[in-house]
Amino acid sequence: MYHGEAHLWPKNVGILAIEVYFPSMYVDQNKLEEYDGVSKGKYTIGLGQTGMGFCGDREDTNSLSLTVVHNILDKNSIDPKQIGRLEVGTESILDKSKSVKTVLMQLFESSGNSNIEGVDTINACFGGTQALFNSVSWIESSAWDGRLAIVVCADIAVYAAGNARPSGGAGAVAMLVGPNAPLAIERGMRYVHCAHVYDFYKPDLSSEYPLVDGKLSINCYLEALDKCYQGYKSKVEQKKNSEGTFEGDNDTVNLEYFDYMVFHVPFSRLCQKSLARLMLNDFLQENPNNAESTKYEVLHAFRKIKLTELSNDPVLAKDVEKASLKCSKAVFEEKTKPSLLVSRNVGNMYTPSLYAALASLFVTKTISELRGCRIGMFSYGSGLISAMFSLTVSKDVTPLFQNLVKNLEDIPERLKVRTEVQPNEFVNILEIREKTHHLNNHTPWQCASDVSVGTFCLLHVDEKYRRSYARRVPDGFVDFDGNCVIVDKPVTESPLPACQLY
Repeated sequence: MYHGEAHLWPKNVGILAIEVYFPSMYVDQNKLEEYDGVSKGKYTIGLGQTGMGFCGDREDTNSLSLTVVHNILDKNSIDPKQIGRLEVGTESILDKSKSVKTVLMQLFESSGNSNIEGVDTINACFGGTQALFNSVSWIESSAWDGRLAIVVCADIAVYAAGNARPSGGAGAVAMLVGPNAPLAIERGMRYVHCAHVYDFYKPDLSSEYPLVDGKLSINCYLEALDKCYQGYKSKVEQKKNSEGTFEGDNDTVNLEYFDYMVFHVPFSRLCQKSLARLMLNDFLQENPNNAESTKYEVLHAFRKIKLTELSNDPVLAKDVEKASLKCSKAVFEEKTKPSLLVSRNVGNMYTPSLYAALASLFVTKTISELRGCRIGMFSYGSGLISAMFSLTVSKDVTPLFQNLVKNLEDIPERLKVRTEVQPNEFVNILEIREKTHHLNNHTPWQCASDVSVGTFCLLHVDEKYRRSYARRVPDGFVDFDGNCVIVDKPVTESPLPACQLY
């Protein structure tokens, strides 16, 4: 327990461990292009996606969250009594009143720990980031009692049939937060931009589907990125002025200031465009007039533009984007592409996507490549709220650092062993989710054994809409106390293909 003076913060508050969960089913984006009758490459090149993970009706926000919280406690040998805060970021709500966090308390009942702060935080894809900020603030506050926090990000991103559907996905991330972390959040290095916009929203509470203005949403994302990047730079300058130059820092805060740059990932191609946009910001701010300068050579023709022009001039915006992508290609390959492993194969996870990208970085890069690095983070939630902040990786390869990396090593293998579902079956399953999304007195159609071992699944929704869950283990299913559970079969004929029936 921390007993320091009130004005002293615990050191290096940040992420101690990360757990990532994604569904065991996916659809191949190449095959989905053919099935949808669109031009070849529209999803795979235009969106930058390889596969899209999705859930049957045995999984929901509660089950995804139960799975990652159980796993992060188990893999890190955490006594549930050590947890003092648990906060969930999600936009896939199942109840307008009861929080997902309260459902997760079933995992803590046997330990007798009910003294856990936190509830759910909701604003599109930003809820997980705000939950992380809140948990860090709790640890740095007078309310902190020396225990750890868990931040949960969980969502099912599913769209009505049409252009937006290929940008779906699903998954969950849990982060263990505390002091002396191998992945520390830099204090005072955060900038938030918030505005009122209807770019993506969910006014129909009976449906999982959002209303989306795709063009507006992309423009809002990039404009928010501009503001957060410029604001982050000003925060760094303020801190430098008050505390002096940081060890190893550049005099100019630009992309070279970060070793890696990680973004919220609606689709992977947008992250490449986002990195290019940051380079455009650097170019316009530094305004190189030296004709011999080669760093921004392909951008020289645009040195007098203003970023605000781009939203209203599509032709200019396209030309600038093309030049920026060319200019930033090598930087993207180095600083951002390594973070896209999960996103390319699973799709948009909404609140977890930024943190699945962070986890991907720790899978694709070695400890020696990561130690001592600074990672830039951009979070975006439609409606809108966004933030840029930064993390620093420990220079010392501590057991905590090694354990964080080790627990993520199975991600590539878990991606490989997923079940590929053909596009027609994928569409069928989503139609069933649409029809059964908010039914009561209902047992899911999907075979419970379709969920992977170690995963929680929905058993039944009773006449009062109360949901019950069990965890699949090698020999069957168990409840929250580890007792065997008999899983009921659906009481009516399932419209799913025969391979999905009991």
